[in-house]
Amino acid sequence: MNIFLKNKDYRQFSIASFLSSAGDILFYLALMTYASKLQNYSLALSLIAISEAIPRFFDIFGGYLADRTHHKFKNIFLMCMIRFILYFVVGLLFASHLNDWILVLAVILINLISDTFGSYSSGLVSPLVADIVGKEDFGIAEGFTSGVAEVINTVAQFAGAGLLLFMSYSSLAYFNALTFLIAGFLYLRVGYIHQKKGESLEHQEINKKNFWETMKTSYKQVRKQHSLLSVVLIIAILNGILDAMEALIPIVMAGHRSTMIISTYSFTIAIIGVIISVGAALGSMFGPQLFKKVSIFTVIILALIFGFGVTSGALIANLYVILPFYFSLAVTASLGSIKLTQWLVTTVDHKILASSVGLLNTILMITAPIMTTFLTSISGFSNIKYALLILLIIEILVLIITVKICIQSKRKLQTTKRVMSTRTE
Repeated sequence: MNIFLKNKDYRQFSIASFLSSAGDILFYLALMTYASKLQNYSLALSLIAISEAIPRFFDIFGGYLADRTHHKFKNIFLMCMIRFILYFVVGLLFASHLNDWILVLAVILINLISDTFGSYSSGLVSPLVADIVGKEDFGIAEGFTSGVAEVINTVAQFAGAGLLLFMSYSSLAYFNALTFLIAGFLYLRVGYIHQKKGESLEHQEINKKNFWETMKTSYKQVRKQHSLLSVVLIIAILNGILDAMEALIPIVMAGHRSTMIISTYSFTIAIIGVIISVGAALGSMFGPQLFKKVSIFTVIILALIFGFGVTSGALIANLYVILPFYFSLAVTASLGSIKLTQWLVTTVDHKILASSVGLLNTILMITAPIMTTFLTSISGFSNIKYALLILLIIEILVLIITVKICIQSKRKLQTTKRVMSTRTE
Protein backbone atom coordinates (compact mmCIF):
# COMPACT_ATOMS: atom_id res chain seq x y z
CA MET A 1 0.00 0.00 0.00
CA ASN A 2 2.82 2.43 0.89
CA ILE A 3 4.53 1.84 -2.45
CA PHE A 4 1.31 2.61 -4.30
CA LEU A 5 0.67 5.81 -2.33
CA LYS A 6 4.23 7.16 -2.34
CA ASN A 7 5.46 6.10 -5.79
CA LYS A 8 3.61 8.07 -8.49
CA ASP A 9 5.10 6.13 -11.41
CA TYR A 10 4.19 2.78 -9.92
CA ARG A 11 0.72 4.11 -9.14
CA GLN A 12 0.11 5.04 -12.79
CA PHE A 13 1.42 1.66 -13.96
CA SER A 14 -0.96 -0.04 -11.52
CA ILE A 15 -3.98 2.02 -12.61
CA ALA A 16 -3.26 1.19 -16.25
CA SER A 17 -3.11 -2.49 -15.36
CA PHE A 18 -6.34 -2.27 -13.33
CA LEU A 19 -8.23 -0.63 -16.20
CA SER A 20 -7.26 -3.11 -18.89
CA SER A 21 -7.85 -6.02 -16.52
CA ALA A 22 -11.37 -4.82 -15.63
CA GLY A 23 -12.20 -4.38 -19.33
CA ASP A 24 -11.00 -7.90 -20.09
CA ILE A 25 -13.17 -9.37 -17.34
CA LEU A 26 -16.29 -7.62 -18.63
CA PHE A 27 -15.60 -8.77 -22.17
CA TYR A 28 -14.82 -12.36 -21.11
CA LEU A 29 -18.07 -12.56 -19.14
CA ALA A 30 -20.02 -11.25 -22.15
CA LEU A 31 -18.37 -13.71 -24.55
CA MET A 32 -18.94 -16.68 -22.20
CA THR A 33 -22.61 -15.72 -21.77
CA TYR A 34 -23.11 -15.37 -25.52
CA ALA A 35 -21.42 -18.73 -26.21
CA SER A 36 -23.45 -20.51 -23.50
CA LYS A 37 -26.61 -19.82 -25.53
CA LEU A 38 -25.39 -21.65 -28.63
CA GLN A 39 -26.70 -25.10 -29.46
CA ASN A 40 -23.34 -26.82 -28.95
CA TYR A 41 -22.42 -24.67 -25.95
CA SER A 42 -19.88 -27.18 -24.61
CA LEU A 43 -17.70 -26.94 -27.73
CA ALA A 44 -17.99 -23.14 -27.85
CA LEU A 45 -17.01 -22.72 -24.18
CA SER A 46 -14.14 -25.17 -24.67
CA LEU A 47 -12.79 -23.18 -27.64
CA ILE A 48 -12.93 -19.96 -25.61
CA ALA A 49 -11.01 -21.61 -22.77
CA ILE A 50 -8.37 -22.88 -25.21
CA SER A 51 -7.99 -19.43 -26.80
CA GLU A 52 -7.43 -17.96 -23.32
CA ALA A 53 -4.79 -20.56 -22.43
CA ILE A 54 -2.64 -20.70 -25.60
CA PRO A 55 -1.24 -17.09 -25.55
CA ARG A 56 0.38 -17.74 -22.17
CA PHE A 57 2.80 -20.05 -23.95
CA PHE A 58 4.19 -16.99 -25.79
CA ASP A 59 5.31 -15.27 -22.56
CA ILE A 60 8.78 -16.69 -23.13
CA PHE A 61 9.05 -15.06 -26.56
CA GLY A 62 7.41 -11.85 -25.35
CA GLY A 63 9.92 -11.56 -22.51
CA TYR A 64 12.86 -12.22 -24.83
CA LEU A 65 11.71 -9.55 -27.30
CA ALA A 66 11.12 -7.14 -24.41
CA ASP A 67 14.72 -7.55 -23.19
CA ARG A 68 15.91 -6.64 -26.70
CA THR A 69 13.67 -3.56 -26.93
CA HIS A 70 15.26 -0.13 -26.46
CA HIS A 71 12.11 2.03 -26.40
CA LYS A 72 9.93 0.10 -23.98
CA PHE A 73 7.42 2.89 -23.21
CA LYS A 74 6.80 3.54 -26.90
CA ASN A 75 6.20 -0.14 -27.60
CA ILE A 76 3.90 -0.59 -24.61
CA PHE A 77 1.83 2.29 -25.97
CA LEU A 78 1.75 0.72 -29.46
CA MET A 79 0.61 -2.63 -28.03
CA CYS A 80 -2.24 -0.89 -26.19
CA MET A 81 -3.30 0.90 -29.40
CA ILE A 82 -3.31 -2.36 -31.36
CA ARG A 83 -5.48 -4.04 -28.72
CA PHE A 84 -7.76 -0.99 -28.69
CA ILE A 85 -8.30 -1.40 -32.45
CA LEU A 86 -8.83 -5.16 -32.19
CA TYR A 87 -11.60 -4.89 -29.58
CA PHE A 88 -13.17 -2.00 -31.45
CA VAL A 89 -13.46 -4.40 -34.40
CA VAL A 90 -15.01 -6.96 -32.03
CA GLY A 91 -17.64 -4.36 -31.11
CA LEU A 92 -18.44 -3.89 -34.80
CA LEU A 93 -18.75 -7.66 -35.28
CA PHE A 94 -21.22 -8.00 -32.39
CA ALA A 95 -23.25 -5.17 -33.90
CA SER A 96 -23.40 -6.98 -37.25
CA HIS A 97 -25.77 -9.78 -38.26
CA LEU A 98 -23.26 -12.58 -38.69
CA ASN A 99 -24.10 -16.22 -38.09
CA ASP A 100 -23.67 -17.03 -34.37
CA TRP A 101 -20.90 -19.59 -34.87
CA ILE A 102 -19.00 -17.47 -37.40
CA LEU A 103 -19.22 -14.53 -34.99
CA VAL A 104 -17.96 -16.56 -32.01
CA LEU A 105 -15.06 -18.05 -34.00
CA ALA A 106 -14.05 -14.60 -35.31
CA VAL A 107 -14.13 -13.08 -31.82
CA ILE A 108 -12.16 -16.00 -30.37
CA LEU A 109 -9.47 -15.50 -33.04
CA ILE A 110 -9.24 -11.75 -32.36
CA ASN A 111 -9.08 -12.38 -28.62
CA LEU A 112 -6.27 -14.88 -29.23
CA ILE A 113 -4.29 -12.30 -31.24
CA SER A 114 -4.87 -9.60 -28.61
CA ASP A 115 -3.68 -11.81 -25.75
CA THR A 116 -0.57 -12.73 -27.76
CA PHE A 117 0.33 -9.03 -28.07
CA GLY A 118 -0.38 -8.82 -24.34
CA SER A 119 2.43 -11.32 -23.66
CA TYR A 120 4.95 -8.94 -25.23
CA SER A 121 3.44 -5.96 -23.41
CA SER A 122 3.75 -7.73 -20.04
CA GLY A 123 7.41 -8.45 -20.79
CA LEU A 124 8.00 -4.75 -21.38
CA VAL A 125 6.32 -3.74 -18.11
CA SER A 126 8.11 -6.14 -15.70
CA PRO A 127 11.66 -4.68 -15.84
CA LEU A 128 10.30 -1.12 -15.69
CA VAL A 129 8.33 -1.91 -12.53
CA ALA A 130 11.43 -3.57 -11.02
CA ASP A 131 13.36 -0.33 -11.64
CA ILE A 132 10.59 1.87 -10.31
CA VAL A 133 10.11 0.06 -6.98
CA GLY A 134 13.43 -1.80 -6.64
CA LYS A 135 13.98 -5.56 -6.86
CA GLU A 136 13.68 -6.11 -3.11
CA ASP A 137 10.19 -4.60 -3.07
CA PHE A 138 9.08 -6.15 -6.35
CA GLY A 139 7.25 -9.02 -4.64
CA ILE A 140 5.36 -6.67 -2.32
CA ALA A 141 4.45 -4.38 -5.24
CA GLU A 142 3.42 -7.34 -7.37
CA GLY A 143 1.33 -8.73 -4.52
CA PHE A 144 -0.42 -5.40 -3.98
CA THR A 145 -1.10 -4.95 -7.71
CA SER A 146 -2.40 -8.50 -8.04
CA GLY A 147 -4.55 -8.16 -4.94
CA VAL A 148 -6.15 -4.86 -5.92
CA ALA A 149 -6.61 -6.13 -9.48
CA GLU A 150 -8.57 -9.08 -8.09
CA VAL A 151 -10.79 -6.73 -6.07
CA ILE A 152 -11.43 -4.60 -9.15
CA ASN A 153 -12.10 -7.73 -11.19
CA THR A 154 -14.64 -8.81 -8.59
CA VAL A 155 -16.52 -5.55 -8.97
CA ALA A 156 -16.20 -5.81 -12.75
CA GLN A 157 -17.76 -9.28 -12.76
CA PHE A 158 -20.75 -8.18 -10.71
CA ALA A 159 -21.05 -5.06 -12.85
CA GLY A 160 -20.79 -7.19 -15.98
CA ALA A 161 -23.59 -9.51 -14.88
CA GLY A 162 -25.77 -6.44 -14.30
CA LEU A 163 -24.68 -4.58 -17.44
CA LEU A 164 -25.57 -7.57 -19.62
CA LEU A 165 -29.20 -7.05 -18.62
CA PHE A 166 -29.44 -3.73 -20.46
CA MET A 167 -26.20 -3.32 -22.47
CA SER A 168 -25.35 -5.01 -25.75
CA TYR A 169 -22.36 -7.31 -26.29
CA SER A 170 -20.91 -4.76 -28.70
CA SER A 171 -21.04 -2.03 -26.01
CA LEU A 172 -18.97 -4.14 -23.63
CA ALA A 173 -16.44 -4.81 -26.40
CA TYR A 174 -16.16 -1.04 -27.02
CA PHE A 175 -15.66 -0.49 -23.30
CA ASN A 176 -12.83 -3.06 -23.27
CA ALA A 177 -11.23 -1.24 -26.21
CA LEU A 178 -11.46 2.07 -24.33
CA THR A 179 -9.63 0.65 -21.28
CA PHE A 180 -6.63 -0.22 -23.47
CA LEU A 181 -6.67 3.27 -24.99
CA ILE A 182 -6.54 4.93 -21.55
CA ALA A 183 -3.91 2.47 -20.27
CA GLY A 184 -1.69 3.20 -23.26
CA PHE A 185 -1.66 6.93 -22.55
CA LEU A 186 -0.91 6.34 -18.86
CA TYR A 187 2.16 4.28 -19.74
CA LEU A 188 3.24 6.87 -22.31
CA ARG A 189 2.86 9.69 -19.77
CA VAL A 190 5.26 8.05 -17.28
CA GLY A 191 7.86 7.59 -20.01
CA TYR A 192 7.44 11.15 -21.30
CA ILE A 193 7.83 12.72 -17.83
CA HIS A 194 11.07 10.83 -17.16
CA GLN A 195 12.43 11.60 -20.62
CA LYS A 196 11.67 15.28 -20.10
CA LYS A 197 13.55 15.22 -16.79
CA GLY A 198 16.45 13.37 -18.39
CA GLU A 199 15.89 10.42 -16.02
CA SER A 200 14.99 7.65 -18.43
CA LEU A 201 13.92 4.35 -16.83
CA GLU A 202 14.88 2.49 -20.00
CA HIS A 203 18.28 0.85 -19.66
CA GLN A 204 20.61 1.59 -22.58
CA GLU A 205 22.22 -1.82 -22.15
CA ILE A 206 19.98 -4.54 -23.53
CA ASN A 207 20.26 -8.28 -23.95
CA LYS A 208 22.14 -9.06 -27.19
CA LYS A 209 22.27 -12.83 -26.87
CA ASN A 210 20.20 -14.96 -29.20
CA PHE A 211 17.07 -16.65 -27.94
CA TRP A 212 18.58 -20.01 -26.99
CA GLU A 213 21.62 -18.47 -25.27
CA THR A 214 19.29 -16.25 -23.25
CA MET A 215 17.13 -19.17 -22.20
CA LYS A 216 20.22 -21.19 -21.30
CA THR A 217 21.53 -18.37 -19.09
CA SER A 218 18.13 -17.97 -17.39
CA TYR A 219 17.89 -21.70 -16.80
CA LYS A 220 21.37 -21.85 -15.26
CA GLN A 221 20.62 -18.96 -12.89
CA VAL A 222 17.35 -20.60 -11.79
CA ARG A 223 18.98 -24.00 -11.34
CA LYS A 224 21.67 -22.59 -9.04
CA GLN A 225 19.02 -21.78 -6.43
CA HIS A 226 18.27 -24.70 -4.11
CA SER A 227 14.85 -26.31 -4.93
CA LEU A 228 13.74 -23.37 -7.10
CA LEU A 229 13.47 -25.45 -10.27
CA SER A 230 11.47 -28.15 -8.43
CA VAL A 231 9.05 -25.52 -7.14
CA VAL A 232 8.61 -24.07 -10.63
CA LEU A 233 7.76 -27.48 -12.12
CA ILE A 234 5.29 -28.35 -9.36
CA ILE A 235 3.49 -25.00 -9.59
CA ALA A 236 3.39 -25.44 -13.38
CA ILE A 237 1.28 -28.56 -12.93
CA LEU A 238 -0.86 -26.76 -10.33
CA ASN A 239 -1.52 -23.96 -12.82
CA GLY A 240 -2.56 -26.52 -15.40
CA ILE A 241 -5.06 -27.92 -12.90
CA LEU A 242 -6.39 -24.43 -12.12
CA ASP A 243 -6.92 -23.57 -15.80
CA ALA A 244 -8.62 -26.87 -16.47
CA MET A 245 -11.01 -26.22 -13.56
CA GLU A 246 -11.81 -22.76 -14.88
CA ALA A 247 -12.76 -24.29 -18.23
CA LEU A 248 -14.65 -27.35 -16.95
CA ILE A 249 -16.82 -25.83 -14.20
CA PRO A 250 -18.80 -23.52 -16.58
CA ILE A 251 -19.50 -26.60 -18.73
CA VAL A 252 -20.80 -28.50 -15.67
CA MET A 253 -22.97 -25.48 -14.83
CA ALA A 254 -24.41 -25.31 -18.33
CA GLY A 255 -25.46 -28.97 -18.05
CA HIS A 256 -26.96 -28.63 -14.53
CA ARG A 257 -28.81 -25.33 -14.71
CA SER A 258 -31.58 -26.48 -12.38
CA THR A 259 -29.19 -27.31 -9.51
CA MET A 260 -26.12 -25.12 -10.04
CA ILE A 261 -27.43 -21.80 -11.35
CA ILE A 262 -28.10 -18.92 -8.96
CA SER A 263 -30.46 -16.49 -10.70
CA THR A 264 -28.75 -16.53 -14.13
CA TYR A 265 -25.81 -18.29 -15.78
CA SER A 266 -23.74 -15.08 -16.03
CA PHE A 267 -24.52 -14.16 -12.41
CA THR A 268 -23.35 -17.60 -11.21
CA ILE A 269 -20.10 -17.27 -13.16
CA ALA A 270 -19.70 -13.86 -11.54
CA ILE A 271 -20.18 -15.37 -8.07
CA ILE A 272 -17.50 -17.97 -8.73
CA GLY A 273 -15.27 -15.22 -10.08
CA VAL A 274 -15.85 -13.18 -6.93
CA ILE A 275 -14.91 -16.11 -4.70
CA ILE A 276 -11.70 -16.69 -6.68
CA SER A 277 -10.88 -12.97 -6.85
CA VAL A 278 -11.37 -12.34 -3.13
CA GLY A 279 -9.27 -15.39 -2.26
CA ALA A 280 -6.51 -14.40 -4.69
CA ALA A 281 -6.59 -10.81 -3.44
CA LEU A 282 -6.21 -11.87 0.20
CA GLY A 283 -3.46 -14.33 -0.68
CA SER A 284 -1.53 -11.75 -2.73
CA MET A 285 -1.92 -8.73 -0.47
CA PHE A 286 -1.58 -10.26 2.99
CA GLY A 287 -0.16 -13.76 2.41
CA PRO A 288 3.53 -12.81 1.97
CA GLN A 289 3.53 -10.98 5.33
CA LEU A 290 1.30 -13.35 7.35
CA PHE A 291 2.86 -16.57 6.05
CA LYS A 292 6.43 -15.37 5.59
CA LYS A 293 7.90 -18.36 7.45
CA VAL A 294 5.62 -20.96 5.87
CA SER A 295 7.39 -23.16 3.33
CA ILE A 296 6.31 -22.78 -0.28
CA PHE A 297 5.99 -26.59 -0.40
CA THR A 298 3.44 -26.44 2.42
CA VAL A 299 1.49 -23.82 0.49
CA ILE A 300 1.49 -25.99 -2.65
CA ILE A 301 0.35 -29.10 -0.76
CA LEU A 302 -2.58 -27.18 0.72
CA ALA A 303 -3.48 -25.83 -2.73
CA LEU A 304 -3.57 -29.36 -4.17
CA ILE A 305 -5.81 -30.58 -1.34
CA PHE A 306 -8.21 -27.69 -1.94
CA GLY A 307 -8.11 -28.41 -5.68
CA PHE A 308 -9.16 -31.99 -4.96
CA GLY A 309 -12.17 -30.57 -3.11
CA VAL A 310 -13.15 -28.32 -6.04
CA THR A 311 -13.01 -31.19 -8.54
CA SER A 312 -15.00 -33.45 -6.22
CA GLY A 313 -17.66 -30.74 -5.93
CA ALA A 314 -17.84 -30.47 -9.71
CA LEU A 315 -18.25 -34.23 -10.03
CA ILE A 316 -21.33 -34.19 -7.81
CA ALA A 317 -22.49 -30.91 -9.44
CA ASN A 318 -22.74 -29.13 -6.09
CA LEU A 319 -21.90 -25.44 -6.24
CA TYR A 320 -21.90 -25.09 -2.45
CA VAL A 321 -19.10 -27.65 -2.15
CA ILE A 322 -17.12 -25.99 -4.93
CA LEU A 323 -17.19 -22.42 -3.58
CA PRO A 324 -15.37 -22.79 -0.20
CA PHE A 325 -12.69 -25.05 -1.66
CA TYR A 326 -12.23 -22.70 -4.63
CA PHE A 327 -11.76 -19.77 -2.25
CA SER A 328 -9.07 -21.62 -0.27
CA LEU A 329 -7.39 -22.75 -3.49
CA ALA A 330 -7.23 -19.15 -4.73
CA VAL A 331 -5.62 -17.96 -1.47
CA THR A 332 -2.89 -20.61 -1.46
CA ALA A 333 -2.20 -20.54 -5.21
CA SER A 334 -1.76 -16.75 -5.30
CA LEU A 335 0.50 -16.83 -2.24
CA GLY A 336 2.71 -19.48 -3.82
CA SER A 337 2.92 -17.53 -7.06
CA ILE A 338 4.00 -14.29 -5.34
CA LYS A 339 6.68 -16.08 -3.31
CA LEU A 340 8.02 -17.74 -6.43
CA THR A 341 8.13 -14.50 -8.46
CA GLN A 342 9.99 -12.62 -5.70
CA TRP A 343 12.51 -15.45 -5.49
CA LEU A 344 13.15 -15.30 -9.23
CA VAL A 345 13.42 -11.50 -9.53
CA THR A 346 16.10 -11.32 -6.82
CA THR A 347 18.04 -14.14 -8.49
CA VAL A 348 18.50 -13.24 -12.18
CA ASP A 349 20.40 -10.44 -13.95
CA HIS A 350 18.42 -7.34 -14.92
CA LYS A 351 19.37 -7.62 -18.61
CA ILE A 352 17.48 -10.89 -18.89
CA LEU A 353 14.81 -10.16 -16.28
CA ALA A 354 11.89 -10.07 -18.73
CA SER A 355 13.23 -13.20 -20.47
CA SER A 356 13.54 -14.99 -17.12
CA VAL A 357 10.06 -13.95 -16.01
CA GLY A 358 8.79 -15.01 -19.43
CA LEU A 359 10.58 -18.35 -19.08
CA LEU A 360 9.07 -18.79 -15.63
CA ASN A 361 5.57 -17.91 -16.86
CA THR A 362 5.93 -20.24 -19.83
CA ILE A 363 7.06 -23.13 -17.65
CA LEU A 364 4.25 -22.36 -15.21
CA MET A 365 1.64 -22.06 -17.94
CA ILE A 366 2.81 -24.62 -20.51
CA THR A 367 0.68 -27.28 -18.83
CA ALA A 368 -2.38 -25.01 -18.95
CA PRO A 369 -3.12 -25.18 -22.70
CA ILE A 370 -2.16 -28.86 -22.78
CA MET A 371 -4.40 -29.88 -19.87
CA THR A 372 -7.20 -27.50 -20.85
CA THR A 373 -7.20 -28.66 -24.47
CA PHE A 374 -7.01 -32.32 -23.47
CA LEU A 375 -9.73 -32.23 -20.80
CA THR A 376 -12.13 -29.88 -22.61
CA SER A 377 -11.77 -31.99 -25.75
CA ILE A 378 -12.83 -35.04 -23.75
CA SER A 379 -15.74 -33.01 -22.40
CA GLY A 380 -16.70 -31.67 -25.83
CA PHE A 381 -16.68 -35.00 -27.62
CA SER A 382 -17.77 -37.37 -24.84
CA ASN A 383 -18.84 -36.61 -21.25
CA ILE A 384 -17.74 -33.97 -18.73
CA LYS A 385 -17.53 -36.59 -15.95
CA TYR A 386 -14.70 -38.42 -17.71
CA ALA A 387 -12.70 -35.17 -17.85
CA LEU A 388 -13.29 -34.50 -14.14
CA LEU A 389 -12.27 -38.03 -13.13
CA ILE A 390 -9.01 -37.73 -15.05
CA LEU A 391 -8.38 -34.34 -13.39
CA LEU A 392 -9.00 -35.92 -9.98
CA ILE A 393 -6.43 -38.65 -10.66
CA ILE A 394 -3.85 -36.05 -11.77
CA GLU A 395 -4.38 -34.08 -8.54
CA ILE A 396 -3.82 -37.16 -6.37
CA LEU A 397 -0.62 -38.12 -8.22
CA VAL A 398 0.81 -34.59 -8.07
CA LEU A 399 0.02 -34.38 -4.33
CA ILE A 400 1.92 -37.61 -3.65
CA ILE A 401 4.91 -36.42 -5.73
CA THR A 402 4.92 -33.01 -4.01
CA VAL A 403 4.97 -34.53 -0.52
CA LYS A 404 7.86 -36.78 -1.56
CA ILE A 405 9.88 -33.85 -3.00
CA CYS A 406 9.14 -31.76 0.10
CA ILE A 407 10.55 -34.47 2.39
CA GLN A 408 13.65 -34.86 0.18
CA SER A 409 14.19 -31.09 0.13
CA LYS A 410 14.01 -30.84 3.94
CA ARG A 411 16.48 -33.68 4.34
CA LYS A 412 18.91 -32.05 1.89
CA LEU A 413 18.61 -28.72 3.69
CA GLN A 414 19.26 -30.34 7.08
CA THR A 415 22.31 -32.14 5.67
CA THR A 416 23.67 -28.85 4.28
CA LYS A 417 23.21 -27.15 7.66
CA ARG A 418 25.04 -29.96 9.46
CA VAL A 419 27.94 -29.74 7.01
CA MET A 420 28.17 -25.97 7.43
CA SER A 421 28.01 -26.33 11.24
CA THR A 422 30.82 -28.90 11.18
CA ARG A 423 33.00 -26.61 9.04
CA THR A 424 32.40 -23.70 11.41
CA GLU A 425 33.51 -25.76 14.39
